[in-house]
Order: sequence, then C-alpha cells, then structure tokens
Amino acid sequence: MKTRQTTTAPAAPATPAAGLTSTIMPGRAYLTAAVDEATGEITETSRFRYLPGHPRQIRFDAKAGQFNSNGTVPLGSSIRFIPLAWRIFHDNILNMGRKLWAELFYADDKGAICAVLFHGYSVENLYRLIEPLFYDDLTLADVVVKVQAAKKETVKDGKKATYYIAEFSYEPADPAEVQARQEFARDFPIWRQETHTGTADVRIRDGYTVPAEAEAVTEEAPETQQAA
Repeated sequence: MKTRQTTTAPAAPATPAAGLTSTIMPGRAYLTAAVDEATGEITETSRFRYLPGHPRQIRFDAKAGQFNSNGTVPLGSSIRFIPLAWRIFHDNILNMGRKLWAELFYADDKGAICAVLFHGYSVENLYRLIEPLFYDDLTLADVVVKVQAAKKETVKDGKKATYYIAEFSYEPADPAEVQARQEFARDFPIWRQETHTGTADVRIRDGYTVPAEAEAVTEEAPETQQAA
C-alpha cells in the first residue's frame, strides 16, 4: 500500500461546466470537493485529520469509569464511534506487562483520528460484540459502537472496592460514513507508534497497518540494544 504523508488531497485542476459545481463528486468518500469560481480549479480536502502513527489518545480510566482525551479533557462515561481499524493482541506495552489488549481507531466528531485501548474483562466484552456481528456477516467497521463504563464491585482484604469495565453495544451506521472510514484506512497506515513493539501476538486485526519502514526499525532494535 502506498503511504501518504498528509491527509489533505492535492488539487485536481479542472474546468466544470457552468451550473454543475454542486454535483462534483470527490475521488474518495472521505474527501470534500470545492471549486474556485475564478479559476475553475477543483480541490479535494480530507474530512479527517491524522498524523500517521500518532492518533489522538483516548483513555479509559477504569478506576473512575470515565473517558478522557490525552489524560486531560473529560469525555464522560461513554463514547460512540464507527471504528475504522482495530486489533486484539497480547503484548507488553506502556510498561504494564504482557496483557490481552484491544486497540480501536476511529474519527471523532471533529474528524481527528483517535485511538483507545482496553484490557482485561473489557476485551472479553468486546468479543461478545464481535461474535454476533461476525455471524451476521458484519464487522465493527459496519456499525456505530457505543462503549459504556459499567460499575463493578469486589472485596479485597475484607474491604469493598469499586472499579469499572467497558461494556459494548452497537447500532446501524450510515453506509456513507462507513465507506468514508474504510477508504481512509486503505489509503493511510492506521497505527500508534507507542503501542507497536513488533512482538505482539495478534488475535484479530482489521484496517491496522504499520508502515514498512517502522517495521524495519522495530526488527533492528534488538540488535542495536545488544551492540550498545
């Protein structure tokens, strides 16, 4: 797959017939087309903003039952999105030891490409969503996924403790929005540099793509560390 370095499509000069500017169709579903009335030049601009390998980080605080952006901006106890890429994998990432993780990528309401991670029981709950979709010949990319923090209680050292896990549900998605995200995922490498080690045991992957040059750096890393 050819990797692009920008999410803004280059200008495509053309001179449309008079009165037809409102019917111009962009080359991809995630692009919007506009015409310069003075020159007749058509430009296509991406609806989505994405720095490859560095999506906006959405965090699930399992202690508070809240989502946040980059650890600072509160998003509430639930989020909704149409996934454009995801993977479920075992790996040691973020200095948390080897765990089973689910990593989902999506475009937020402002068009920013985001990544959110789940582990533990939350991953098991995601599987419970994936299975019925699979048997209905659907994937996570075909639906709007709602993630809700669900309160749980446990007893530790004789004391009651509260924590939260993510529960997942879905509803039908607009086919045009689905198409836009699927085409974007085909045109750009959807991944997060901080969570890519090259040693993951992947169970499920869809739309997740690491650039060849990043894979090469990961493969060379162990030898570099030994030489040091």
